[in-house]
Amino acid sequence: MGTDTAVIRRAIAGDEQALHALWRQHAPHIDAVVRRLAGDPDHAADNAQDVWIQIFRALPTYRGDSQFGTWAHRIAVNRTLNALRRTRRLARVEAEIDEEALLVEPDGERSLLLASIQEAAEKLAPGARTVFVLHDVEGYTHEEIARELGITPGGSKSQLFKARAKLRRLLAHLLDAPQPATDQRHVAPAY
Repeated sequence: MGTDTAVIRRAIAGDEQALHALWRQHAPHIDAVVRRLAGDPDHAADNAQDVWIQIFRALPTYRGDSQFGTWAHRIAVNRTLNALRRTRRLARVEAEIDEEALLVEPDGERSLLLASIQEAAEKLAPGARTVFVLHDVEGYTHEEIARELGITPGGSKSQLFKARAKLRRLLAHLLDAPQPATDQRHVAPAY
């Protein structure tokens, strides 16, 4: 969904209603990107605020070469990756899982599956999680990821391989779940 250029112009001019309209339209996607990259819900909330501050500060530089959502998405990814680098330098520990951050939808099996996948992704090492989200969720190429993270494309592929392998292990219980037994009374006898 494109953003009206008049709203963007008004926002650049400082119109608070236009700024709020931009936020209201794009926050669900931008905040979801930040949550997936950050992994930790508390860090994600802080990062999302920083991302929106940066988006609004950078508005005068928006040239319209791409859709506003794409431009804002790039800022969200860059700002979040920078915050993750800063956090890793300060504390080399993996974020704990916050069970309350899992989305619970009324659709039982589907929500359980989504919650299991999200929980498993949060257990990945930060580098592997970042590459997994950028590649498999956001659709970035290994070359783009390498440029963003300051690593080689081979390093990106290696991190993705490790992330997928760990996710397979963490989610194996979903695939190995016992299947319901078939009712033998309705099965034709074998001859």
